[in-house]
Formats: sequence, structure tokens, C-alpha cells
Amino acid sequence: MKDLKIYFIIATVLFAVYIVANMNKPRDINWTPTFSNTDKIPYGTRMLYERARDIFPGAVIKPKRQAIYNTIAEDSIKGSSYIIIAGGLNITKPDFKQLKQYITAGNDVFIAAGFLGADFEKELKISITNKFAVNGNAHTLMHFVNPALSPEVNYFVDKGLTAGYYDKFDTAHAVVIGETDDHKANLLKYPMGKGNLYLTPNPGMFTNYSLLKPQGAEWASTALSMVKKTPEIVWDEYYTQGTGENDSPMRVFLGNAQLKAAYYLTLFSLLIFVLYETKRRQRIIPIINPLENSTVDFVNVVGQVYYERRDNINIARKKMQYFWAFIRETYRIKANRPGPEFVEELVNRTGATEDLARELSGAFIFISTHDIVTDQELIRLNQLIEQFYIQSR
Repeated sequence: MKDLKIYFIIATVLFAVYIVANMNKPRDINWTPTFSNTDKIPYGTRMLYERARDIFPGAVIKPKRQAIYNTIAEDSIKGSSYIIIAGGLNITKPDFKQLKQYITAGNDVFIAAGFLGADFEKELKISITNKFAVNGNAHTLMHFVNPALSPEVNYFVDKGLTAGYYDKFDTAHAVVIGETDDHKANLLKYPMGKGNLYLTPNPGMFTNYSLLKPQGAEWASTALSMVKKTPEIVWDEYYTQGTGENDSPMRVFLGNAQLKAAYYLTLFSLLIFVLYETKRRQRIIPIINPLENSTVDFVNVVGQVYYERRDNINIARKKMQYFWAFIRETYRIKANRPGPEFVEELVNRTGATEDLARELSGAFIFISTHDIVTDQELIRLNQLIEQFYIQSR
């Protein structure tokens, strides 16, 4: 008992030390491209979301976590602008139809995504090529084309970010706003009715990592400044965070490192306590050996003797005697010899088929008139008797 207490104390102390050490060690940088407005990691968009009011002064930034079709269907977002920043989208035909109506009515939509969905890209007749800036010395350069946006200023895509461009688009309807240094369009404007659709395949330019660089912050703010200034800005997080229907208190609880460590420490302590209490209260249960079945042992010994002697005729006659005794006690059949009367009574009283009754009768006649029974004949007799037991149940 004392040894278990000592073990419990030592284990608890060691686990607590482990938790404290893990809580105080430097955290590894998470380079996952979430593009979420709640993430402070390099490829989150928390910084842009918090500074969006500088780009859209006086506007209410309203985050949404539902499909485009459902969001635009709400009356409350009329007279607004719509922003989506995500790694990739899957805009369906119903979404595009709703989006087009929204733009035509006089609203602007700005989408930064490396993939837009097959339906959406087909509708706009565009094709996207994504490449990464991996060389630390030779950055990919890009600039704005519009004279009002200082086209002489070159911006660079830092290493690790995508430097995508549109290798195919409908030049009859799209206006090029920005391009790379080799004149590949990377920022397009589609006028639709009273509004405009802005597209760029470089969502990485709006992340925390990019905005920490002066050039990255300037490019992002300039690109977004083209969006119409409205009282409300819809900030779509559906493609980065989902609908939020699966959020639970436990998920939020485990999202905090300190609370998560405390939770696991509590679970570990509870487990040790349960093991300790179980050990302390456990009683020794005496082992009771089951009674030996002498009848089974006897039958096994007798069966082994008969098998070694290979006395098939004796075994067959004993099986026949047991069968007569069974039908006499169970069905009150007094016939003690095989024949037509035996077959008739067996069929009428037991429910066995006539074919089975005749075959049993023939087998019993054979055994009664012969002194030698082969293994196959003995096996067949046993099969007939077993079949009778099944049919007469």
C-alpha cells in the first residue's frame, strides 16, 4: 500500500514537471496556410481583418460562415461589399448565379484564391497557374497596371508565397489591374452591371506574414482599396473555418494550451486515483476448481477402447439398441424389429420422412444379419440416426 502511494506521488510530480516544461518551451511556428481571420500564425489573416477598418473607414466588418448562396440571400447584406480570402474555393453554379445578381445590383466582390472551382472558372473562362517563390534572392516581381495605382512601383512576392497568375481569361470582359514582371495578369476586374468582381490568385499576399513587410502591406491595401466603400463589408470565412456548426465548448477548451495541459493533468491524476482505489479495495477471490465430470471421462475412455479395437459391429448394434430405447421411451413405439410395421409407426409418430424410415430399417436389418460392418457403413448408420433426431425435433 505504501509503495503504491509513493509511486502515485512520484508519477504525479513527474507529469506536472513535464506539463510545466512543455508550457514554457518555445512554440514551433505553425506554417499552415489557414487564411483564417482568427489566426495569428504566419499564413492567417488576423492582421488584415483587424486593419480592414483602415481601408474601409466607418464600415462595419461582418464575418460570415455560410455558403455564398445563403449569405447573399439575406436581405441584411444589401448595399455592401463582399471579400473572400482563401486557399481555394468551390463556387457552384447556384453560388455564381447568386453572386452575379449581387454584383449586378451594384455591389463589389473581391476574391483572392488559388482555385475557384471548375464551374466558376468555366463561367468566367479563366485558367489559373500557381507557382511558388522559393529562391531567397530572386523574388517574383509584380506591379499594378492602372495609372492611378503607381504602375512604376514594383512589389515582390516573398519566398514561400504563391505567385499565381491567369494564363487564360476572357479579354473581352476582364480588365487587367495588376500583372507580374513578365506581363502575366494577376489581378483582374470584371465589370458586371452596376458592380465589379475583382480576382487575384494570390491569397498569400494578404496573410500576416506578407503584411509584416512594407511592400506586402502596401500591395494588399492598394488592391483592396479598389473595392467600393460601403457601410458594410461582408468578410467570408466559410471557406477557411467552415460553418461553425461543429464548434463545441470542448473544442474551444482544448484550443487553449494552458487549459489543454490542465485538462490532461486532471485526467492523468484521475486515472492514477482510480487505479489506486481499485487496488486498495480489491479482495482476493478464492479459486474454486470445477467438479470433474467422471461420466464424460468414462465415455471418452470407452470410446477410445472401441476405436482401438475397431469393433464396428459391436458399436453398430449398441447404437441400434440405444435407438430402439429412445423411440420406445419418447414415442411409445413398441416395435423391436425393423420392417414395414416399424417404418409405418416411425413415420406416423415421429414426423420422419418415409425414405429416411425405410433406409433406417434397411440399415438395422443389415446389422442384424451380418457380423462385419465397415467404417463407411458405420458412418452411414450414424448419419441416418442423426438425421432422424433432426427431423423428429
